[in-house]
Amino acid sequence: MDIDDSANAERNSGSAMDSKNNVDSNKGKGKRKLYVGTQSLGFRRDHMEVLSPLKDGVVVDWDIVDSIWDHAFRECLLIDPKEHPMLLAEPSSNTQQQRERTAELIFEKYNVPALFLAKNAVLTSFALGRATSLVVDCGGGSTTVAPVHDGYVLQK
Repeated sequence: MDIDDSANAERNSGSAMDSKNNVDSNKGKGKRKLYVGTQSLGFRRDHMEVLSPLKDGVVVDWDIVDSIWDHAFRECLLIDPKEHPMLLAEPSSNTQQQRERTAELIFEKYNVPALFLAKNAVLTSFALGRATSLVVDCGGGSTTVAPVHDGYVLQK
């Protein structure tokens, strides 16, 4: 299974009226109800807000990420995540804290048997049959440029 949560994460998020696609989330003082999926496209959005878990390519709301992944596994892919090893594509600039939080959520909530976090620039380079390249990633609210040398993203 390959999930790229770095680019256009809001494509599977939004509000929906289908109760099986909603998740109660405690955020701050109040409780909010998150609806995930494309069913929301046909409904009025009075008193609703379309949210993205990302800001500048970095996850800022893990409750939304959790809801999107849960919807993807249970409603779109129709799988039990604990039966499938996972490959997650991550931004090239992801911090160690982001990687740890991702692994914590995937292992502790979804009980996956194995996880590999790969830099999306490296995956793009390999998809083109190259171990060395300059990857320009436009989309998802940000644009990044990442040099890849021998299969590794060069860091600053």
